[in-house]
Amino acid sequence: MVLPLILLSLFTSLSLSTEFTAALAALSPNQTLADAASGTLVSADESFELGFFSPPNSGNRYVGIWFKQVSLQTPIWVANKDNPVTDTSGVLTISPTGDIIITSNQTNLIWSSNSTMLSASPVLQLLDTGNLVVVNSNTGSYSWQSFDHPCDTLVPGMKLGWDISKNQEWYLTSWNSLQDPSTGDYTYRVDPRGLPQLVLRQGSTISYRSGPWDGVRFGGGPPLKENTVFSPNFVYNTTFVYYSFVNIEDTIISRFVVNQTGLIEQLTWNQGSGKWVDIVTLQGDSCDTYDLCGPYAICNINKIPICHCMDGFVPKVPVEWNRLDWTGGCVAKTELNCSVAAGFRRFSRLKLPDTSYFLVNRTEISGVNCEEACLKNCSCMGFAQTDISGCVVWSGELLDMREYYEGGQDLYVRLAASELEYAIDGLFSMKSDVFSFGVLVLEIVSGKKNRGFYHPDHDLNLLGHAWKLWNEGKPMNLADALMESPVPTPEVVKCIQMALLCVQDRPEDRPLMSAILLMLDSENAILPPPKQPGFYTVRVTPETDSSSTGIYPPVSNEVTISTLHGR
Repeated sequence: MVLPLILLSLFTSLSLSTEFTAALAALSPNQTLADAASGTLVSADESFELGFFSPPNSGNRYVGIWFKQVSLQTPIWVANKDNPVTDTSGVLTISPTGDIIITSNQTNLIWSSNSTMLSASPVLQLLDTGNLVVVNSNTGSYSWQSFDHPCDTLVPGMKLGWDISKNQEWYLTSWNSLQDPSTGDYTYRVDPRGLPQLVLRQGSTISYRSGPWDGVRFGGGPPLKENTVFSPNFVYNTTFVYYSFVNIEDTIISRFVVNQTGLIEQLTWNQGSGKWVDIVTLQGDSCDTYDLCGPYAICNINKIPICHCMDGFVPKVPVEWNRLDWTGGCVAKTELNCSVAAGFRRFSRLKLPDTSYFLVNRTEISGVNCEEACLKNCSCMGFAQTDISGCVVWSGELLDMREYYEGGQDLYVRLAASELEYAIDGLFSMKSDVFSFGVLVLEIVSGKKNRGFYHPDHDLNLLGHAWKLWNEGKPMNLADALMESPVPTPEVVKCIQMALLCVQDRPEDRPLMSAILLMLDSENAILPPPKQPGFYTVRVTPETDSSSTGIYPPVSNEVTISTLHGR
């Protein structure tokens, strides 16, 4: 109750203040700007103007800032957007302590800046940038500025993001309609968690996501086409995380806006046509709809249908998926189990998944260490590397991915080792079946499973164990001790050699099934020496145990992920 009483007491003396009808450069506490007198504030270079206005087809009155050189009145900021004056009795003034105040009928408080910083000798001034400031006329410092309270529009000099040191956020909020500047349904904000990204929400629901900042652009998509209007800028350090832009020439008039329908546009004023021209619309196509395809699915606007499961994944609800209802997304063909071998498949030219769940290690980290860090965490589903963050690791479902025709980033997704064999351009291959057959033969000969295989002398799996024994000239040590006597040694050795040929690292080195049949059917077949197998993995014993069971997945012996991807 104290503040309204103080404010009302100020207006009992309004008759003693000077009312201006002409345009002012600044407003002092002993001056008023009255709607009835058509008074305005104008920036020194006459780029911007502040005053009372009504939106199209509306009788309500608002205090706003607009481009003075644009014939179509276009407000960039509205003070009392949620509480209009219903007639022309509105008056704008600044208090002796620096509060900006709007009243109607001399006594009704409509809006106040509620500045938390008191200002001595305050003056209200509209800068050439369009920033309305309360300035201390003695020191020149600002106690309040409109750029700290954006509405639906960004102009050069404004920021969209965070001052982390002050926990201060700048974000855009749409108008309710073209006739109503009150708080609308859409907000556009910087999400600073992990790698920063820009997120559009309708209420609390995400409707669009830019994708993370990769040091060059958001989302890693195709580069913006060169334009002669504006240059974007993004600041990302320990103090600030924000987006801004500058006009390429001082004579250009442009704005970045979130309109009442949630469309995000960069517009420039064409003086010749007397119209705003759309330069960039961020929501370019259906694939920009947030999480359109569901978890573990990728949207590609150039494919029909546009949604497809990632290699190694299948539709969660096939019936709905076939009806083009993709909300259920996809699930892994083989459920991941932290006690079995796993690896990574590379997916290229992607908008990386939603960053809400991932962690960033901003120290230098190699690709191998990034892979190992992900494998040690049972909840880790993938990783990527960017120039500004090093290793980026995702936990939980991978959401809102799209594939670009150019640009994009590499994402490494975790699968069970067997799925990496099958995930070759989304198709099952004959050579993948050969690999699986070789594993099966080794399991039959040894009487042991490849998954969960343990040997006290080393950390290799069954494939690695068989390869070790073969190189040591002791292949029969692999044979099951319970095999019936007499053991047919030549046949067992031939089966082991044939199986090792089947599980060779490079698919082109593996024999065809027709050749395998000849090997098995011929008593005098001459088999070539096998080469190193693929996916013979080692177990990792970390110094710290981050899981409840203490069981960690094996780590691939591959030193580069690209080798896994090439299969």
